[in-house]
Amino acid sequence: MSFEPRTVLDPAKPHALALFRIVTALLFSCHGAASLFGVLGGTRGGGTVPVGQWPGWWAALIQLAGGVLVLLGLGTRPAALVCSGSMAYAYFSVHQEKALWPIQNGGELAVLFCWAFLAIAVTGPGTLALGRLFQRPAAHGRGLAAARNQA
Repeated sequence: MSFEPRTVLDPAKPHALALFRIVTALLFSCHGAASLFGVLGGTRGGGTVPVGQWPGWWAALIQLAGGVLVLLGLGTRPAALVCSGSMAYAYFSVHQEKALWPIQNGGELAVLFCWAFLAIAVTGPGTLALGRLFQRPAAHGRGLAAARNQA
C-alpha cells in the first residue's frame, strides 16, 4: 500500500481555495477599514485617509468593499480582479520607484495581494461562497450551448 498525496489532498482542494480566499480577503479588508475608519490602529502613524483623497481613499475603499465581496464569495472573480489591479497600481506607482525589488522598496504586501487576488480571480471562490446561492442550476445532459439558448 503506497501513500499517494493526490488522493488525500485533491478532495480538500475546493475547501483549501475557500479558506485561502477568506483569509486573504479578511486581511485585505482590514487594511481598508483601518484607513477609512481608523480601526485596528488606523493608517501608518494613526488616523484615517481624508475622504476623496487620490489615490489613498479610493484604494482603501477598494480594499474594504472588494475585500468584503471576495470574503463573502459575491462577485468573487470581478471583485478579485479589481483588488489585484489596485495592488498592481499601488506597487508600480508607490513602491517600484524606490527600488527594483519588493524587499527593498517595501512593496511585498502589494505584490502578494496582487498575485493572491489574481489567483482567486482565475480559480474562483471554491466552496463556502454566497454567490453559489444565486447561480442557476446547470442543464444536465444538454450541453452548455443548449442551456444558453434556452435561457
